[in-house]
Amino acid sequence: MPPRIADPRSNAAFGVCASTLPEQLPDDPTALKALLREQQRAFEAREAERQAAFDAREAELQKAFEARILELYEQLRLARRRLFGPSSESHAGQGWLFDEAEALAESAPAAGDTATLPPPATETTGQMPTDAGKKKARGKRKPLPVALPRIDVVHEIPEAERTCACGTPMVEIGQDVSEQLDIVPMQVRVLRHIRKRYGCPQGDQAPLTAPAPAQVLPKSNASNDLLAMLLVTKYVDGLPLARFEYVLARAGVLVPRQTLARWVIGTARALQPIANLMHDVLLGHDVIHMDETPVQVLKEPGRAATSKSQMWVQRGGPSGKPVILFEYDPSRAQAVPLRLLEGWKGHLMADALESYGAISFTEGVTRLGCWVHARRRFVDAGKVLPEGKRGRAHEALALIGKLYAIEKDARKLNDAQRLVLRQTRSRAVINELRRWLDQVLPTVPPTSVLGGALGYLHRQWPRLIRYLERGDLPIDNNPAENAIRPFVVGRKAWLFSDTQAGARASALIYSLVETAKANGVEPYLWLRHALRGLPAATTVEHFEALLPWNLKAEQLITA
Repeated sequence: MPPRIADPRSNAAFGVCASTLPEQLPDDPTALKALLREQQRAFEAREAERQAAFDAREAELQKAFEARILELYEQLRLARRRLFGPSSESHAGQGWLFDEAEALAESAPAAGDTATLPPPATETTGQMPTDAGKKKARGKRKPLPVALPRIDVVHEIPEAERTCACGTPMVEIGQDVSEQLDIVPMQVRVLRHIRKRYGCPQGDQAPLTAPAPAQVLPKSNASNDLLAMLLVTKYVDGLPLARFEYVLARAGVLVPRQTLARWVIGTARALQPIANLMHDVLLGHDVIHMDETPVQVLKEPGRAATSKSQMWVQRGGPSGKPVILFEYDPSRAQAVPLRLLEGWKGHLMADALESYGAISFTEGVTRLGCWVHARRRFVDAGKVLPEGKRGRAHEALALIGKLYAIEKDARKLNDAQRLVLRQTRSRAVINELRRWLDQVLPTVPPTSVLGGALGYLHRQWPRLIRYLERGDLPIDNNPAENAIRPFVVGRKAWLFSDTQAGARASALIYSLVETAKANGVEPYLWLRHALRGLPAATTVEHFEALLPWNLKAEQLITA
C-alpha cells in the first residue's frame, strides 16, 4: 500500500490548530497556501508568547529561589552570631538589650555631624590602631557611704612603748583613720513577746493583759521584718524559696518552702491596698509604657504545665512619682491591655505586637512607636554582612544615632525646650531618614533581614515620629524593658510559679519593690517600714503615707 500523502488542506500538515481555521476553506490553492501561512505565523506568535511567559515564570521562580537562599543564609549567619558571637554590639560598644537607649545616646555622634567610620586597619597587622604609649588611668577608690553605721576600733601603742629615748613619756598628738567595709552575716533570732497581765488582788475586776503587737500575718510565727527579708531575698536578689529554706536550715530553723510560699502570698494580699494606690497614680498620668514577657505557671486550670503565660508590665506616673506595675495573665490576647488600661486616655508606648492592636483603636489612646525596636532590626541586618563590611543597615543606624544624640542633649531641658529641639534638629534628621527609606525600600527584597528592617520602619513610621509632637513623650520603650529586667533575671533562678495565686503574688510584690527602686528607696528598708505600719493602717491616708515617694529618709533607717 503506497504511503499516505498529507492533504494540503490538512491542519496537521502545517502545524496549525483546527479551531483557528475557517469552516469553509478556499478552493484556490494559492489562496489556501496564503491562508495556511497566515495561520502558521499566528501559531508561531502564540508559541513565542507562551515561551516568553514560561521564561518569565522561570526567571521569577529563579529570583524567588535565590531570595530564599539569601534569606536562609542570613538567618543562619545571624543565628551563629547570636550563639557564638559577642553579646555586645562591637561596632558601637554598647549593650545589646537593656539600657540600649542610654548607651546609644552616650556613643551616638552629634546631630549635626556626619556618621564617622571606624579608623582603617593597618596594612601590616590588620588590627585597629591603638595608643600603645597611653596608660590607662588608675581609678580612685570611692568613699564608703556616709549612711552606713560606723564602729570605731581603736588601736593603741602599749604604754610601755610610749617612752621617748630621752625618758619623757609620749602624749597623744593626733590619729590616723582608715575605713574597711565589714558585713554582719544574717542573724536568725527569736522575738519573745512577753505580754504582762495585771489583776486586782481583791478579784473585783477581770485581769488586764497587754495587747499583742499588730502583725501582717497574725496566725503565723513570722515577724514583719522577716517577711520583708523574705520578699526582698526572692524578688530583688532572685533567690528561690527552696534556697531560702536552706539558709534558715543552716541556723537550725526548719521552715518548709510551702510555708514560705504561704507567707509570700499572705503578705502580698496584705500589701494590695498600697498596690491599688500605685495603680491609681499610674492611670492618672497620660503617658504609659507597656511590655510583656513569658512566665510558666504549672497549675493553671485547663492548661498543660508547659504552657506559657504572660507577665505584663506598665510603667508611668508623674515626675517624681514613677510607678511600675506587673500583672499576671494566662493570655497574650488583645483583651489584656484593654482590661489593664480600662478608662485610661493618653499616649501608650509599646512594641508592634498585635496584642496592642485593639487598644490602639480605643478613643483617647494614641500609640507611640519604639525606636529601639526599629533599630535592633538594622543591627541584625548589619550582623549578617561579612566581617568589617558596612552597608545600608549602617546608614540607618547612623541616622538613628543622630536622633539619640539629640535626646542626650535634651535631657536637662524642660518639656517646652525639648519640644523646640525636637521640632528643629530631630525633625531634620527624621526627614532625611524618610528620604533615605523611600529610596532604599523598593530595591531590597522584603524577605531579607534588611528588607524586614526597612518594612518594619515603613509600617511603624507614623507611630515612630509621633514623639516629636510633645516634649514629654518618650522616644522608645526602654523604661519598660529596664523595669522588666529584674523579673527576667529572677526567672532564671526560680524558673516558674506553682499556682496562679503565686504568680499574682509575684506580680504584686515585683510591682512594689521595683516602684521603690525607681523612686530611689532601698527595697528592704521600705518594705520593713511598710509592713510595720500596715497592720495599723485603716484609712486611705494611712496607706498613702506608706507609698515610697511619701517617706522621709529618717523613717527608713529606724532599726
